[in-house]
Amino acid sequence: MKRGLIAAAGVAVLVVNVAACGSDGGDTSGADGKGETLTVWAMDGSTADQWQKDVQADFEKKTGAKLKVEIQQWNGIQQKITTALSESDPPDVIEVGNTQTPAYAKTGGLADLSDLKKTLGKDWTPSINKSAVYDGKQYAAPWFAVNRVVIYNKKIWSEAGIKGTPKTREEFFDALDKIEQKTDAEPLYMPGQNWYFFDGLLIGNNADLVKKKGGKWVSNLSDPKIGEAMDVYKKYASYSKAPKDKDEATPQQGEVFAKGKTGAMIGLSWEAATAVKANKKIEKDIGYFTIPGETADKPEGVFLGGSNLAIAAGSEKQELAKEFLKIALSDKHEGALAKENGVIPNKESLSGKLKGNPAAEAAAPAVADGGLTPLIPEWAAVENPPNPIKTYMTSVLKGKSHKAAAAAVEGEMNKRLSQKQ
Repeated sequence: MKRGLIAAAGVAVLVVNVAACGSDGGDTSGADGKGETLTVWAMDGSTADQWQKDVQADFEKKTGAKLKVEIQQWNGIQQKITTALSESDPPDVIEVGNTQTPAYAKTGGLADLSDLKKTLGKDWTPSINKSAVYDGKQYAAPWFAVNRVVIYNKKIWSEAGIKGTPKTREEFFDALDKIEQKTDAEPLYMPGQNWYFFDGLLIGNNADLVKKKGGKWVSNLSDPKIGEAMDVYKKYASYSKAPKDKDEATPQQGEVFAKGKTGAMIGLSWEAATAVKANKKIEKDIGYFTIPGETADKPEGVFLGGSNLAIAAGSEKQELAKEFLKIALSDKHEGALAKENGVIPNKESLSGKLKGNPAAEAAAPAVADGGLTPLIPEWAAVENPPNPIKTYMTSVLKGKSHKAAAAAVEGEMNKRLSQKQ
């Protein structure tokens, strides 16, 4: 998952991309690393200084090996990893975006970790672990997840006479109606191409973006279920004056929210940090709640962004790399990072570590029923700009029918899905 996460002092909800899960280590037989150095590639923003120091200390004490963590930038990382995995001396352990994992696994560049799953990952949350599995085998370990919540302005909601937070989608719409009727604020900032929120609606409606035809993956965008989800998105967008042809980063919706004239936005918690950075005074007015679903007993579907940890198939230090995963994904280090940084741990038993972090507490209930974009290697090309699904969304918001808007872009989707990986 590509992302640029922002740390801002004073906000207890920062989504810094760090976490880990699993048992507390394990047998180190076969992992005597005296005189060896294990190289780990981690993405910028994924390893807090203290976490790295603690993991390094435990790893070096247990194995006798040195640990070298090399921080990578997201820009251009896919090609860099692809190249590294094809070389004779790749980094031993690599952080990979969860939606990118199938493409790397298909190339044969990732080691099969199915044996590690049996001992380390028996209780990994299925919805989070799903992205680490390709063709029935475990090619990575789920590291952490993040998902969207409703970020709202408590002052505006109070002015509208709204008490409490909505538990159903209709209650949410009722609250937005009150803001529209009783205040001069924009009820919701919802740009026309907030694609990952839309993907959550698709997940909640059990709508598949692709299907198999003649042994190949093709677009399923014309499915009526997708049209139903788009109707819900259209209802949300009706409360907003945001551009229909822009996403949540153009402009940054956190900066719009910072002006204090927006009742709510749907986003990741770091976007609240963006708002506070732009306007410190708004911090006291920020609140969070789980995106409500159709019924009170089940939250809305959400896209689970995040990262996995994988071992390069070409690494000559397989056992040492597995020992690193046992330590880095232990309850000790996972729990500490979940508590500190507000990311979702990869096992439900550690969710208590999120207590006291309002954004993380709001995000956690939706994880069990969350999902991802299609977990096929061919999918990456679909999201390359200009994303045809975003084009579809804008077309519907500007008046085209679901059927016509889907038909206009399905040819491009199929072209991208047929590209060789």
